[in-house]
Amino acid sequence: MKIPYVSFSGMHDDIREDMNRAFLEVYDNAWYVLGKQVDEFEQLYAGFSSTSYCKGISNGLDALFLSLKALDVGPGDEVIVPSNTYIATVLAISYVGAQPIFVEPDKRTYNLDPSKIAAAITPKTKAIMPVHLYGQSCEMGPIMDLANQHGLFVVEDNAQAHGATYQGKITGAWGHANATSFYPAKNLGALGDAGAITTNDAALADKISMLRNYGSKKKYYNEAIGHNMRLDELQAAFLKVKLPRLNQWTQSRCQIAESYQRGLQHTGDLVLPYTAPGATHVYHAYVIRTNRRDELMAYLTANGIGTIIHYPVPPHLQQAYQDLGYQKGDFPIAEELAATSLSLPLWPGLSEEKVNEVVSLVQQFYSNP
Repeated sequence: MKIPYVSFSGMHDDIREDMNRAFLEVYDNAWYVLGKQVDEFEQLYAGFSSTSYCKGISNGLDALFLSLKALDVGPGDEVIVPSNTYIATVLAISYVGAQPIFVEPDKRTYNLDPSKIAAAITPKTKAIMPVHLYGQSCEMGPIMDLANQHGLFVVEDNAQAHGATYQGKITGAWGHANATSFYPAKNLGALGDAGAITTNDAALADKISMLRNYGSKKKYYNEAIGHNMRLDELQAAFLKVKLPRLNQWTQSRCQIAESYQRGLQHTGDLVLPYTAPGATHVYHAYVIRTNRRDELMAYLTANGIGTIIHYPVPPHLQQAYQDLGYQKGDFPIAEELAATSLSLPLWPGLSEEKVNEVVSLVQQFYSNP
């Protein structure tokens, strides 16, 4: 691709020496599991997230699962989740034996619509899982008010929104336990799988620490049936190098998104990203919508521009969840988003010249109907 959908060079080229030093520190220290690097990163990321505790986890899906498990969500419980989320959010609910209850997103923000949640609450509802999709914070104030009113847990899926805020409060600090992913392509990405859980609850943090480490607080003494879901010491070292640069990279993402917004206004039938009042957007993805999505994607590909669809099949129509009995048409907003959304290239270091090239090609596509 002339302009790939994602590139790491804008971040990694500048930190190569620091990353090499981080590797050597772990290598020479010869302590490779739950050591100094994980401890230090947890403290740093808790501070970044304005929470009292952070627990490093093996990946984002495991972080979602352990968040639910630590809150004792299980068989017979229902968990409210957006109908247009990535499958990992739903899988975590299945892993604990609970039932996912899909609620449609706001068609403008693509995030869980607070006004639709109340109708989905039943006596079996145990938790709400808002997903800060594409980098924009959900409208967490109304969601937390509703959860408090009904005595429900809130678990944020913060995998795509490191540093986003709602009413000045950062994502990952609102819920009872909040999961994130540091998959390489995330705004804060490791060099492999990695994740974390943030919380302000000391007892919950201790429980998560135990569950991620075979259910053990003391080696060879197991208090619960736990898991091996620990953040890798090496990945923690890499994340320590990257975290201080995250705000700079976020600024770059936002500048690129602003260039797209200016350049693509009033182009064809495009629907451009919308940010809700009180929310901020850190642009993990710049997602446009068009009824000609597949044609536009093919045109850009033919001209060397990489794009991605987030996401082509909503969870309720995935083969993995056919036993839930949903049919096409059951969640029309999620289905419309799946059929019309397209993510354009966006990564720190993407030049204004290349952004303009993408914009020009999109405009050319619509000038030749």
